[in-house]
Amino acid sequence: MNMERWLVTGAAGFIGSHLAEGLLRRGYVVRGMDNFSTGYRANVEAIRTAAGPLAERFEMMEADIRDPDACREACKGVDRVLHLAALASVPRSIEEPAETFRTNQEGFVLLLSAAREQGIEHVVYASSSAIYGDSAKLPVSEGNRGLPLSPYALTKTMNEETAELYSRIYGMKCVGLRYFNVFGTRQDPNGAYAAVIPRWFDAISRGERPIIYGDGTTSRDFCHVDDILAANVLAATTEDPRAFGDAFNIACGGRTSLNELFEIIRDITGAPASLQPIYEDFRVGDIKHSYASIDKARSVLGYEPATTFMDGLRKTADWYLGKQE
Repeated sequence: MNMERWLVTGAAGFIGSHLAEGLLRRGYVVRGMDNFSTGYRANVEAIRTAAGPLAERFEMMEADIRDPDACREACKGVDRVLHLAALASVPRSIEEPAETFRTNQEGFVLLLSAAREQGIEHVVYASSSAIYGDSAKLPVSEGNRGLPLSPYALTKTMNEETAELYSRIYGMKCVGLRYFNVFGTRQDPNGAYAAVIPRWFDAISRGERPIIYGDGTTSRDFCHVDDILAANVLAATTEDPRAFGDAFNIACGGRTSLNELFEIIRDITGAPASLQPIYEDFRVGDIKHSYASIDKARSVLGYEPATTFMDGLRKTADWYLGKQE
């Protein structure tokens, strides 16, 4: 057991709930923070259930990162921060840019300021592969950023610059993690902004035709949530000065097209070969291809993905298909 206290913002979300659960399993004390605008109370209960007796080391704070007083309260007595709270949808950011900036950028500044006031040095925050925008070079390395294609992407770019500044002038140990298409259990399949893997598992298991935006050759570097947990722990505990104020690709380092993904999920669910997707126009703001170089994360953080795409997909399938029974 370790009496170190970690704050996880966005703890009721898909990734945040897995981070909180993983930290409890590692013996830490965990404080979760979420306003439940996109997170789910069921995820909080899942944390407590999975943690078992360790759940007594978990507290959940219902609060908004856009509230400076709430940020100060959340940071009291905390040793390390993992910041996940955000409006994390490219299409939603195009429809609601002002709300996206208030939550993702202004909220981040308020949290960093509260952490600094409380003397917290280690802050790990979620960035995104979306910051690569229209960069055409593959695989993308951290220095190959293109023009942002959405307000969401721009907020993540601004957050990286803000974290670099806080590290440089205040001596904080801020580390950004650029996530590439994270998937796993608890990911919401419903709503207009649902990610592709949970949405397709839900649709195909019901015998419905999923929608592919574009011609299906669009590709993604899918990364299982267990590897995201490992990367966060590495980033939050590193003392390598090369990490502070910098950002790192966190992915598997591979590519799967949407057409390939459809066929794999169709096979896993046992759907008939006659089931075919519906193709619609490519969406504004979406990146055509995401494929990461993870050399820098390997070198500086010691990150190494441990879950292959297929192994992660099978574990995810067991959960989604079990929910349909």
